Formats: sequence, C-alpha cells, structure tokens
Amino acid sequence: MQVHFKAFRSTFQSWNQLFEDAAEFSSAIGPDRLISISHSADDSRGVVTVWYWAEETAERETEARPD
Repeated sequence: MQVHFKAFRSTFQSWNQLFEDAAEFSSAIGPDRLISISHSADDSRGVVTVWYWAEETAERETEARPD
C-alpha cells in the first residue's frame, strides 16, 4: 500500500462545494482507506486534499478540479 492524494482546487467554487466534493470522494473510497482531509487557501484559491491508502499499482489521482 502507498499513500495517495486527490486535490480539489478552485477559485470560483464555494468552500461548501469543495468540501462536498471531497466528502463524496472520501465516502466512495471508504473509511478503511481514508487517512486525512486537509485544506488551505492562497490568493482566493481554495484547495481541499484527501489523503488515502491505495495499492502501489493504482493510478495516482492528483487533481480533481482544474480552474
């Protein structure tokens, strides 16, 4: 197993929408694979990152919503 992440980024979406998207993804991967959810903001750009366990051969997800 390896640590993977999926980042949800936006300058146009609300924080609520970013959190909803991250929550939906987190629910889909399940609580046994979820490590953490973090968030940050810079220059009016919001980022929510979901950290999770995945098989080493699984394709890494790095970004969910490009601007």
